[in-house]
Order: sequence, then structure tokens, then C-alpha cells
Amino acid sequence: MKILGIIPARYASTRLPGKPLVDIQGKSMVQRVYEQASKCKSLSAVVVATDDNRIFTHVKSFGGAVVMTTPAHPSGSDRCMEALEKVGGNYDVVINIQGDEPFIQPEQLEQLIACFNSADAQIGTLAKKIDTVADLLNVNLPKIVFSTDFNALYFSRSPIPGQKSGSPQEWLSRHTYYRHIGLYGYRTEVLKAITQLAPSHLERIESLEQLRWLEAGYTIKVGITSYETLAIDHPEDLEKI
Repeated sequence: MKILGIIPARYASTRLPGKPLVDIQGKSMVQRVYEQASKCKSLSAVVVATDDNRIFTHVKSFGGAVVMTTPAHPSGSDRCMEALEKVGGNYDVVINIQGDEPFIQPEQLEQLIACFNSADAQIGTLAKKIDTVADLLNVNLPKIVFSTDFNALYFSRSPIPGQKSGSPQEWLSRHTYYRHIGLYGYRTEVLKAITQLAPSHLERIESLEQLRWLEAGYTIKVGITSYETLAIDHPEDLEKI
């Protein structure tokens, strides 16, 4: 397979403006993500998709590949679609790599790409076991349930499945819960199709874009990972890392 890794990198951020250019021990966040993604041997190429000249110039300065995209995109998937069109190259699969996770591991990307070894995988994503009640109840960590053949059944900000009795601590002892890791892969023809879909009812309720794809009948294959993700959303996140 010919696989393109795309790193969407917007300058505007309500919580941390200029986030891709934030310095992390001598390197910008976008450079760290780019270098980590480039270690993934299954990716045929890696490119940053930005809407800002400062990010564009910076990526060029460290030798990275970058394309300029419109600032009007409502989601990372839409930005990936425009970047794919600009890059060209007849890719089979596109991997949407989060631009705010500077310590993403190439092994995670390999696990995501492995989803496409299954012929029925139209979209791929990752899940990680939940070990704490805090994570189980955290609405900022979407949860996922999937079938025995690892196709996603539903995503929610609430614990799923819900349990009728007992405390959340007891729930963890009775069932293995998974959080969703927000990495996505798409077959290129599927990416083109899903970016034409209107926002769906469940998507609006949960504020989760992937529910739009499930409601439209697309298959999302799930890979299980043990790697933790460290996203940078707030200035205090920089102190944590």
C-alpha cells in the first residue's frame, strides 16, 4: 500500500494560540510530530497541512514537506482531503496524525496502519484500555465499544457500556473499558466520500465527528494500543510534559 501521513496544523487555537510553533525543549511541537511520524517505515511520505504562513515557513526551515490549505475547514478530515488533492500521488490510505501530540510513537502509527490489512476496513482508529475511574468518567476522553471482529459500534463521552448497578470502580472490575485514541486512517476514496457528509444528529449530541461516519454506514476498524497519548491543549500541558 502507498500511504500518506498528513499532520493538520492550524495556527488559531482558543486555548493555546500558535500551538504548532510552541517550543518544547528546543524544537517546535510541529517539528517533533513531523520527526516522530517520519520514523514510521510504513508511511510513504509525511506532509504538514497548515493554514498559516508562519507555520508553512517554519516547516520549510527544518526541511519538512508542507502544503497550504484554507482556514475555513471545519475538521481535520477536511484539511486532510485538501492536502491529499494538493500532494497528489495516487495514495491508497491517508493517516491523519494529530499535530498536538509531540511524543507520538511510530509504533502507534504502525498499529493504525495494520487495520488496513483487513479488506473491509474503510476507516481505522485506535483504542486503549481504561485503568482508572478518573479516565472512565472524563468527558474529554471519548470511549469506544467494538465488535468481536474489532469494528467500532459506538463512541461516547459517557462510559459505555453503562452498568445498571454498582460504583464506577466496580464497573472497571466487571468489564474492560476502552478510550478512543484520536488517530485516524482512511482509504482515499472513503476520505473523499466522508468529507461530503453533513453533520449528523449523534455527532451534534456527543460532539464527536466519527459518529457521522458510523451513522452513514462506514466501517471503522479498531486497533488496540498500549501507548499513551500526550496532547497539548492548554499552557499547563507544557508544564506536565
